Amino acid sequence: MSQTDPIAELLTRIRNAMQARYNQVEVPHSRVREAICRALLAEGFLAGVEVTGEGYKKKLALGLRYSAAREPVIRGIQRVSRPSLRRYAGAKTMPKVSGAMGMHIVSTPLGVMTDRAARRKNVGGEILLRVW
Repeated sequence: MSQTDPIAELLTRIRNAMQARYNQVEVPHSRVREAICRALLAEGFLAGVEVTGEGYKKKLALGLRYSAAREPVIRGIQRVSRPSLRRYAGAKTMPKVSGAMGMHIVSTPLGVMTDRAARRKNVGGEILLRVW
C-alpha cells in the first residue's frame, strides 16, 4: 500500500490506539518515524519504543502511556507540515504550544528534535507535528 504521508499515518495510528485504550501499537518502521517516536518517548508521551523485525519487515512497537484514571497522556496530536503545504520556522520564530503543556517536533539539519531543543541549539527547520 503506497502512502502519501507516512507521518500522518503514524499519528493516526497512535491517535486511534489511544482512543481504543490499547497498551501497544505497531507501525511500519522508517528512520523519521523512529526519530519522532524517540522524541515523544524522551518527553514522556510514550511508554516505550522498540524496533522489531529485520530488513523490509521492520516494525516499531510503541508502548502507550495512560494516567492512573486510564486517560491518555497524549490529549491531542496534529500534523503541522503536510506534503501539500510545508511549514518551516527559524530558531527565533519557532511557535510555542499554548499553555506550555505541549511541544512541536521539528526536523532540523541536526536531526529530529523538540522545539525547545531546536531553540536551545539555535537551529530551525520543518515543523512536523504538534502534541499536547
